Amino acid sequence: MTGFSSDWLALREPADHRARDRGLAEALASLLAARSGGTGSVGVVDCGCGTGSNLRALAPRLGPSQEWTLVDHDPALLAAARTALADWADGAAEHGAQLLLETGGRRIRVTFLSADLAADPAAILPPAPDLVTAAALFDLVSSAWIDRFADAVAATGAFFHTALSYDGTEAWLPPHPADAAMRAAFLAHQAGDKGFGEALGPRATAALEAAFARRGYAVRTAASPWRLGPEDRALIARLRDGQAQAVAETGLVPGAAIAAWAEARGRPDTTAVIGHRDLLAWPDSAPGEHPP
Repeated sequence: MTGFSSDWLALREPADHRARDRGLAEALASLLAARSGGTGSVGVVDCGCGTGSNLRALAPRLGPSQEWTLVDHDPALLAAARTALADWADGAAEHGAQLLLETGGRRIRVTFLSADLAADPAAILPPAPDLVTAAALFDLVSSAWIDRFADAVAATGAFFHTALSYDGTEAWLPPHPADAAMRAAFLAHQAGDKGFGEALGPRATAALEAAFARRGYAVRTAASPWRLGPEDRALIARLRDGQAQAVAETGLVPGAAIAAWAEARGRPDTTAVIGHRDLLAWPDSAPGEHPP
């Protein structure tokens, strides 16, 4: 799988948290509360956890007792997650290999697992998690991998929630003549192998929806676009540079056009809307487990 740096993940986290769909997050919290039977206890597996942003976004919405397993292939990111979570919480204590957090009246036990998600998604799942989740992951994976992943989740009966899957829509302002060519070339680059086979890119949410529906899950999706303005100049600059580099690798757009586009995107009044979608899936036959 293509690696991501902790500084990039930190840079995007505020935009990620602003963009997440609140309605799906509230529905997830309702489902988990019903499953816990009033105890407020929940077990969560976070796939491709990075530095723990998904936990920081979801944990404040969940019950008072939480057990999280954070899974990533990169030991450096797991180490960064441990540090970032300890800094984020009101209190933190080491308990062997685990991290015990207290924040907002919640007790959160965190286990860190270094594993290759591409090899066998079933291998990372305990017998009966309440929730399997991920963020900004599934646009990197293949259709075949999503089928294997959905099989693994459905076998446990867990709920599934993912946020911030890229949907291919972008609107940069002010407009530039190279926008359409840049977007088309970037989408072509997105379809390359990121370690899981041919990546689905913008087709990921539809593939997830179909995969879980075939396994008897009810599914809801919602838009979660980044809306980036002048206050997000550092993130816009990283997006511009990353997109220019990706497009250059395809050879589909002349270098002069890429350079002109990148220069225009360095203007201080540049804004961007980058489309994503969130998804929530739950076993449709589960009694009492239907969100509002």
